[in-house]
Amino acid sequence: MAFKSKLPHQEISIFSVMSKLAQEEKAINLSQGFPNFSCDPILIDLVRKYMVEGKNQYAPMPGLAALRQIIAHKIKSLYQVDIDFEKEITITAGATQAIYNSIQTVVHTGDEVIIIEPAYDSYSPAIKMCGGIPVAYQLNAPNFKVDWDELGKLISDKTKMLIINTPHNPTATRLDEDDLQKLNDLLADKDIFVLSDEVYEHLVYDQQKHVTLLSYPELYKRSFVSYSFGKTFHATGWKMGYLVAPPILTAEFRKIHQFTVFSVNTPIQHALAEYMQEPNNYLELGDFYQKKRDLFLEAMNGCSLKPLPSAGTYYALFDYSEVSDQKELDFAKEVTRKFKVATIPVSAFYSQKIENRVLRICFAKKEETLIEAASRLSRL
Repeated sequence: MAFKSKLPHQEISIFSVMSKLAQEEKAINLSQGFPNFSCDPILIDLVRKYMVEGKNQYAPMPGLAALRQIIAHKIKSLYQVDIDFEKEITITAGATQAIYNSIQTVVHTGDEVIIIEPAYDSYSPAIKMCGGIPVAYQLNAPNFKVDWDELGKLISDKTKMLIINTPHNPTATRLDEDDLQKLNDLLADKDIFVLSDEVYEHLVYDQQKHVTLLSYPELYKRSFVSYSFGKTFHATGWKMGYLVAPPILTAEFRKIHQFTVFSVNTPIQHALAEYMQEPNNYLELGDFYQKKRDLFLEAMNGCSLKPLPSAGTYYALFDYSEVSDQKELDFAKEVTRKFKVATIPVSAFYSQKIENRVLRICFAKKEETLIEAASRLSRL
């Protein structure tokens, strides 16, 4: 039978490659972005409670009203933006599904989508699967700062969407007010949609604040904004997220959503709606992860790997240029085999495999795990 792949050149995910190697080498896995500690027992008890109460059938297609209401309340209290929970919030099966469906909603065959690289690895395949063309704007080490004038040169009459991610995975940078104002000015007279991936919104450090696209009305009216409960509440395996978009875009998004997943986990939606009534359950996350970041960086003081600033997310980048001239993937594999710590080569997040000689390390781990990993890496 003849078969034509929709992603003929797609490689195996770097996360699968490095996690498999970590398992084979019995190494500490600081590659894939997930915590090695449990979420709040209170949240687990709430899920159990709603399962026992029989909340186990389909939820409404857009998501449980109580959960969407508490999200709208959170947005209002944090960003002073009014969001209609009925017409602008949809609960999704993780942020990746929200991202995928957002792209499917507006991108057609031949449309171009600008992505900022290094980029989360689901963006480009999602664009290609609906016949779109990814167009890469490349950030460079060590500051990974967007030059909006240079990015603007990539815009053509085929450009349909631009994807941003803040705080940014994998570089651990964040966009500030000046960045979003420049983006606003760049797109002011153009018919281009924006997808803003803000899954790490609560993981911002050093007394800084997350700057959301929701706060820019002219940007928001053309935008899809995705979020993750999994990243926020240490439960990535639950695959729970949500999408915020203006009513006209939400209506079109839901047409796609209803025929991909229709609705998502009912008891967990009930549990999250109750759990989020206590704002500290998400407001304290920045301090929680900053302590882990600082502990890990302190433990890495004697290491030849040089840290780059980590302004958000639960990742830190390390420059190894004084240690080796190997390509990033080769060096990451060598570190896993010799020192039993798995990391991620940042080159894997570029379509052209740009080599900055930088590794990404996840610090969403128990303190003892981070200290042991730093001890091993200090032998480099």
